[in-house]
This record gives sequence, structure tokens and C-alpha cells, in this order.
Amino acid sequence: MDTGLAGRRVLVTGGSSGIGAAVARAYAHEGARVALTYRRGGEQAEWLARALGAERDAAMAVRYSLAEPDTVESAVATVTERWGGVDVLVANAVRWAPRRAPSTPFEAVAAVDWQSFLDDNLAATLRTVQLTVPGMRARSWGRIVLISSHVALNGHRGQEFYGAAKSALHGFARSLAWDVGPDGVLVNVVCPGLTTTERVLTGLPAEIRERELRATPTGRLSSPEDVARTVLFLGSAANGNMTGQTLTVAGGR
Repeated sequence: MDTGLAGRRVLVTGGSSGIGAAVARAYAHEGARVALTYRRGGEQAEWLARALGAERDAAMAVRYSLAEPDTVESAVATVTERWGGVDVLVANAVRWAPRRAPSTPFEAVAAVDWQSFLDDNLAATLRTVQLTVPGMRARSWGRIVLISSHVALNGHRGQEFYGAAKSALHGFARSLAWDVGPDGVLVNVVCPGLTTTERVLTGLPAEIRERELRATPTGRLSSPEDVARTVLFLGSAANGNMTGQTLTVAGGR
């Protein structure tokens, strides 16, 4: 299968670890130039960029924080100025928030908390898409992949605001597909289930992982590489006409 990614310029937000890092590696393996972003932990991001070919200008690490609009603008500007544009955007960056404690009712969450959470997770992602779309239109080719969550599909107690932010990406993709489709730009959503990132393996109690395994038809949790392969397809020339869709990578959940 020809992915048509050799020489393509790919921006992966939140690309220094977990699913984002697996996505960055997958695109680099296909010959794409990959810009991966980080909020903190620049040393890890720089290490990965070197591993993906920074010395031959095939990769770079760029700071990008959902909570800092100027870094959203500057990250896209940096890639555009250095490589001439962005052909593929993988919007993977996320602001995590602790689950609402069962003892705290939904209506007791202060507006200042949930409004800033929605701004960071939704508004910054939409702005990143706005900044990358013009170049894609001009070249009559582009791919946008938005990373959502199984919480948007199945819900989860205490994650109402996270679910709202991620669910919004689905409606956004459906509508944006109409606007950018005639210009050769395809936009889709990937919805991972619980995935064996380092964060999950070290932070999630074993009993919860076991419960998830029992409820998964394949009997295993997805790896970051499982998700990355789906993102790679959607963001490549192998995807010729799929747009406005949501693909779930969750072992049948």
C-alpha cells in the first residue's frame, strides 16, 4: 500500500510520548518529515526528534501548549517557515484533568474550572486546524486527524467536561468535511479506547485494567502502535475519500 507520505510535512501535537510518539514514529517510517510538539519535557521531545532524523532536517521538536495561544500560533509558524507548510495535522495534544470526585456533584464544579478546560482542549485544537487549513487548500491536498477518546462515545462518571470537549471534535469533523472536502482536504476522528501508554501502565490500578480486559472482545488493550496505524492510514494518500468519519480503536468495545 502506497501511503504517499515521502517528503510530506506532518505536525503531531502532543507528540513526545504515548500515542503521539507512536504516531510520529509511524509517519517518519513512511518517509515523512515530522514536527512533534511538547508542552514540557523538551528534552524527551528533542531526543525523539533526533531519533527520527533531526540531523537531516527530517524531524523537529516544537513547544506547543493548549493553554498558551501564542505557542499554538508559533508552533505552526515555525513548521511553515522551516518546511514550507503542513500537509498532515494530527491533533493529539490534550489537557488532562482529574476525575470529579464522587462526593462532588456535577453542578458544584466552578465555571472557571470547566470553561478553561473546554478552552484548552477544544478552542486551541480548532485554532490549530484554522492555521493549517489555508496551506492545505492552496496545495489541494491535506489530511487532518483529530484524536478523541472512548469517553466521548461511552461516557465515564466524573468526566463530563472531558467528554464534552472530545465529543465536540466529532461534530466539528462532520461539518468541516463539507467545507474543505472540495479542496482535497480530508478530516477524520480516531477514538482510542484504553491504551497501554506509559501513563496508563503506571497510573491505572491493575484491577481496573483487568476489568477493561474482560470487557474487550479481543482480550487485550490497544497499544499506542495500534492507534498509530489507524492515524497513519487516515493521514495518508492511502485514504483517498474517507472524511467526516470516526474510527474507534478499542478492541471491539
